[in-house]
Amino acid sequence: MKKDPYRFQRSCFKAQAVSPGSEKWAAAAARRDALYQRDEDIRTPFGRDYTRILHSSAYRRLKYKTQVFFRPRNDHVSTRIDHVHYVASIGRLIADFLGLNGELTAAIAIGHDLGHTPFGHDGEAALAAIVRRDGLAPSFWHAANGLRFVDEFELLSGPDGRQYNLDLTYAVRDGIVGHSGPVNAPLFPREAAIDLKDFTRPGQFNPFTWEGCIIKIADNISYLGRDIDDAVLLGLMKPEDRRVYAEVVDRYARAAGISSIDVNNANVIHLMVTDLCLHSTPERGMGFSAPAMKAISEVTRLNRELIYYNDRLKAYKDYGRQVIETIYGALCRYAEEPGRRDYFREQFPSLTAGFEKWLVDYMQGFHDEKRADTLACHWVYTYRKGEAGVSEMKRAAVDYISGMTDRFIELLYREQVVFKSQRTPYVSL
Repeated sequence: MKKDPYRFQRSCFKAQAVSPGSEKWAAAAARRDALYQRDEDIRTPFGRDYTRILHSSAYRRLKYKTQVFFRPRNDHVSTRIDHVHYVASIGRLIADFLGLNGELTAAIAIGHDLGHTPFGHDGEAALAAIVRRDGLAPSFWHAANGLRFVDEFELLSGPDGRQYNLDLTYAVRDGIVGHSGPVNAPLFPREAAIDLKDFTRPGQFNPFTWEGCIIKIADNISYLGRDIDDAVLLGLMKPEDRRVYAEVVDRYARAAGISSIDVNNANVIHLMVTDLCLHSTPERGMGFSAPAMKAISEVTRLNRELIYYNDRLKAYKDYGRQVIETIYGALCRYAEEPGRRDYFREQFPSLTAGFEKWLVDYMQGFHDEKRADTLACHWVYTYRKGEAGVSEMKRAAVDYISGMTDRFIELLYREQVVFKSQRTPYVSL
């Protein structure tokens, strides 16, 4: 009978799982604010986080946000929500095999990209540049923006009908802000439950839990093969490009004692997940074999050269940047010219109405009388007169834009470039 090659790895992290009574449980399950309780609730803290994220508006918007390719006319090309599902699938598989907390892993997975902007990483770069240029703290990148959204902006109705912040557990919030960055060496979770505002750049600290480490790795695994498949579907990948990928995967397969296989998403994920599970222990950390790390590095380099930096995508990148700059510029004028706000309401009704609702909900002192009595969430901004108030409103504009879908921001852009008399009426998202 053939021996199980993974017999020493199965459940080898079980003692490190975040579970009641474990060393990190109290810190991991803690919430910033006490969340309302239901006596009959059968969920664990992380199971509760999972459903709170699942029912959030930010999660639903992911289906209309770019993964790599903008608005493809092919229903089988990935959007951001597809990527999130791939990460969740990979993460849960690894967690279950290694004996870690699958519920925590799943909750981090479906929340990890809630902070992504319209137009994917190009939109993220555009907003980050705006924040740097205009001195609008805090720094902007999608993982930090995800934490900002789950902490401040996403609301759900409670048993009393009031709207509350998500108030997720520390471990899930940490997994969201800590998932960014490359994985160039085996991962170990950090020991301290730091203030998550201490994150000032992507990858600055490792996640607090092994479950968070899984999602950081699963995120890197998930797009390797999927982006290749999407490029093939769109005709961006030439036959000779596929052969280069095949050589990389074949070299790794031979080094691992595996028969030659085709280069596709399923095979790449299978190779990477099984390699990770075979070579990870609490003592060695969570990581890949040297041949697998080399293969990941080579495939990532090829993806950059042949897909992400392909000349065919340049016009799209420029377009996304132009759309975001235009909408941000319009909101800046709204902030800087309070005497012309009736003009903005008349000429740009959808943009102005949406932004003013954002300010009413989250900016203390901006028409507080209009704020719904049902809102029980934090104030995020404070209304001020003068330059400080303009800067506060500009930061609110960045936050508002960052949550938009591709198609919604395009509708607002059309409102900017088409005269009112020439517009076709549409329903705002």
